[in-house]
Amino acid sequence: MNPENGMKRLQDLRAAQSAKAPNVLTQLFDPDSFTELDGYTANDGVVIGYGYVEGCPVYAFAQTGPVGMLHAKKLGKIYQMAQTNGCPVIGFYNSNGGYISEGYELLAAYGEMLHAANRLSGVVPQISVVTGTCAGSAAVLAASADIVIMTEKGELFMTPPFTAAAKGEKVPDAGTATAAAKSGAVHLTVADDQAAVEKAKQLLCLLPTNNLAPAPICEFSDATAAPASGDVADIAASLADSGSVLVLQEEYAPAAYTALATLGGQTVGLIGAQGELDGDAAAKIARFVSFLDAFNLAAVTLVDTEGFVPSAAAEAAGSLREAARLAHVYAEATCPKLAVLIGRAYGTAFITLAGKNAGADMTFAWPDAVISALPPITAAEFLHHDQLAGAENVAAKRQELADTYAATEASPFTVAEGGYIDDIITPEETRGALIRALDLLSGKRVTGLPKKHGSIYC
Repeated sequence: MNPENGMKRLQDLRAAQSAKAPNVLTQLFDPDSFTELDGYTANDGVVIGYGYVEGCPVYAFAQTGPVGMLHAKKLGKIYQMAQTNGCPVIGFYNSNGGYISEGYELLAAYGEMLHAANRLSGVVPQISVVTGTCAGSAAVLAASADIVIMTEKGELFMTPPFTAAAKGEKVPDAGTATAAAKSGAVHLTVADDQAAVEKAKQLLCLLPTNNLAPAPICEFSDATAAPASGDVADIAASLADSGSVLVLQEEYAPAAYTALATLGGQTVGLIGAQGELDGDAAAKIARFVSFLDAFNLAAVTLVDTEGFVPSAAAEAAGSLREAARLAHVYAEATCPKLAVLIGRAYGTAFITLAGKNAGADMTFAWPDAVISALPPITAAEFLHHDQLAGAENVAAKRQELADTYAATEASPFTVAEGGYIDDIITPEETRGALIRALDLLSGKRVTGLPKKHGSIYC
C-alpha cells in the first residue's frame, strides 16, 4: 500500500471514530486525554477506552447500540485492563439490547460481561450511568456496579413495561428513573447526561482507585453549622466537611440514610438509622457497609432508632432475613467502624449498628441518648407491673416509670460505667471526636479466620 494512501485512510478512520465517540465519554475525561481501544472492532455498538479524570486514570465504555459477542470481548478487555492496572471502570448504558440473531452466542456474551464485572467487584470502583434504555441482562450488568446513576430520560428494567402491562400488572412509572430510585436499583437520579457525568466525576474524587489504594485526602472547609437534635440527614451534614455530602439512594428505605462525604478531608461513609427499620432499610445499610468495607472506607453510623419494626407482617416480608444480613455485614467488616448514639438505641438495632461487642471500633453517645434492650415504655411495664396495677392513672404512671428508666438504667452514663461505650460527648464535640478517632484508626489491621466468605451474603 502506498504510504500516503495508508496515512489518508488512517486519518479518515480516526475522524470517523471521533465523530462516533459518545459525548458522555468526551465530557467525562480531561481534555485530550481519552484514548479509544479496539476502535476498528464492532464500533457501532460499544466504544471502549481510557483516559484521565482529574488527573487519575479511568477506564470507560459506552453501549450505544445492540450488543453481541464482539462487543462482549471488547468489554472483557476493559475489565481485564482495569483489574491488571487497578483503575476504576465507568459504564454508560444506552442500548435496546442485544443481537437476537446471535441466539446462544448472545447469552454467552452477556455471561462473559457479567462474569467479568462480578470478578472485579470489590477490586476497583465500578460506576454505571444509565442515559437511555438499559434492559434485560444489560440492566443486571448495570445494577451490578457499586454505584448506579440514572438520568430522568433513562429506562432501566429486566421485564419490559409493556410485557408487564399485557399481563395485567399496573405499576406506576415502571422502568423509569422514579421507579428505579424508589426500589433502590439506582443510587442517584439526575436531570441529564451532563449532570450524570458530573456526579460520576464527584464519585471518582471521593473513592480510592482500587481496594489496595488509600482513600483520597483532600482539602476541606469545616462544617458550617453545629450539629443538633433532629433529622439524621441534617446532623450528618453538620458533621461532615462543608459541601462534601453526596446522599445515596435517598428515595429508597427512608428510615436508613447513606451518604459519602469527607470528614477532616478523608472520605467516609455516613450511615443513619432513624425511626423503625424494616427489611429494605436493613438491606440498604448492609449493601452500603459492604461497599465501604471493600474499599476500606470508614463507616460512621448515627443511631436514633427504636429498632426493627415489631411486626409479624414485616418479618414475613423479610425483615428478619435482612436484619441477619445486616448484623453479618457489620460484624464481618474490617474497615474502621465508628458509631454515635444521638438518640434512641434499642435492642437488636443497637447491637448490630453500634455495639462494641459486635465489632464497632469506637462508640460515642450524646448525653441524652437512651440505650436499652427494650423501649423504655415496654421496660417499665415488665419491670414495674406491680406499681402500675394500683395506679390511679395507669398511662401517666407508665410514662413516669419509663422516663425514670430512660434517665437511669438506660442512660449513657450508666452504660459507660459498664464499659460498653467509649465516651459521652456533646453534639458540638462530635465532629472533632470523629476526626481524632479516624486518625487513630487509619492504621487498623485485622486478620480474619481462613475462609472464602461468610454464608450470609449481601
